[in-house]
Amino acid sequence: MSGHSKFANIKHKKEKNDAAKGKIFTIIGREIAVAVKEGGPDISNNFKLAAVVAKAKANNMPNDTIERGIKKAAGDAGSVNYEHVTYEGYGPNGIAVIVEALTDNKNRTAANVRSAFTKGNGSIGTPGCVSFMFDEKGQIIIDKEECEMEADDLMMLALDAGAEDFAEEDDSFEILTAPDDFQAVYDALSKENIPMAQAEVTMLPQTYVELTDENAVKYFQKTLDLLDEDDDVQAVYHNWDE
Repeated sequence: MSGHSKFANIKHKKEKNDAAKGKIFTIIGREIAVAVKEGGPDISNNFKLAAVVAKAKANNMPNDTIERGIKKAAGDAGSVNYEHVTYEGYGPNGIAVIVEALTDNKNRTAANVRSAFTKGNGSIGTPGCVSFMFDEKGQIIIDKEECEMEADDLMMLALDAGAEDFAEEDDSFEILTAPDDFQAVYDALSKENIPMAQAEVTMLPQTYVELTDENAVKYFQKTLDLLDEDDDVQAVYHNWDE
């Protein structure tokens, strides 16, 4: 994974997110509602909810907002009607794309996602057409400037807690876990007050694709921008080597 932690890109996204925190918090709020409906409000017994809370904290969502969201979802569990939907497809030069959405109207979401691909000269594929090119992993990114712990000590802390891999980049540390071990590693780091720039269970590409054609870059960026603007879209994974 070395060389592909994309910390500069994460920082760019953080800055972009800071200008649109309302949308980020709305997206996470939906995830909290669905996680509570599926597994209850007890974080210690609901892995999905614990993972969403970790993601919320990495996005600087206040604790009281998180707690309010969980309590509201627990009270309104019967009225939560969002469904998980996943789309797979291709961008320019065979770039693999996975789109995860939470929606209360699958027809609307499908039309919007298809339109985003089409406008970017891409295409929607069949379920499973690209997901085999990705691995589901817990991923934690730590900004070196924010972390006071020595690299070796941080690595041992993460590995002892169950991490699979630890990589050091120029400006960041990256910790990878199996999805089931993510919470234990996150908790161990939180206990030591390690600041995390990103902490979530994600889909990591096994290989990356470069785009050398400026038009292809422009079109694919259009697809990403349209998906980013869609309130139903929760996450977009791709193997473009930006």
